[in-house]
Amino acid sequence: MKTVWVLEDLQESHSWLGRALEAVFPGAALRRFFRLTEALDAAQMHPAPDLALVDLSLPDGNGVTLIKWLNLHAPKTVCVVASIYDDDMHLMPALRAGAQGFLLKDQSWEEIAELLRGIAEGRPPLSPAIARRLLAHFRPSTTDLVPQGLTQRETEVLGIIAKGMTLAETARLLGISTHTVSGHTKEIYRKLNVSSRAEAALTARSIGLV
Repeated sequence: MKTVWVLEDLQESHSWLGRALEAVFPGAALRRFFRLTEALDAAQMHPAPDLALVDLSLPDGNGVTLIKWLNLHAPKTVCVVASIYDDDMHLMPALRAGAQGFLLKDQSWEEIAELLRGIAEGRPPLSPAIARRLLAHFRPSTTDLVPQGLTQRETEVLGIIAKGMTLAETARLLGISTHTVSGHTKEIYRKLNVSSRAEAALTARSIGLV
């Protein structure tokens, strides 16, 4: 990385981000911006940087605007967010705009430097908390995994009997008769194409019911 821009409205954050960048990209030309309009003006008047570290919450707008502009007009620029926010409301719009990394400011400059070092090796710089959130976001929910055809009540019964509960205990927990539970169990076996409680329990575990 020969040229790096940092868009950040806090001097303190500029300082520790600068330390991280100097450690990873010694000799790179660093340009600092404190307002979104300053960075947008520079982007239209000067060659785009190799790397842009962008805060999201700025006095005059959202850093996503700069990421969108660079992604459209300078697609070779690596845009990385540096933010205090780790929720989907901030993460997903930034990624959709073209951000190739997301760093949290609660990390030390040494940790930030280590994550930025991965850019040269093709590893996206993602703070651990952000990586976990992304995995959770795309992880199928239990509802998505439930085999098609099972009703909500049958799913409840499956989850309970898979824990080793008897039909009578299942009936008591659900507030229904043992006869009704037995009927649901037969339907579960038929729909799952299993013939025993053990097989049903394995299916229940595989979809996260137990």
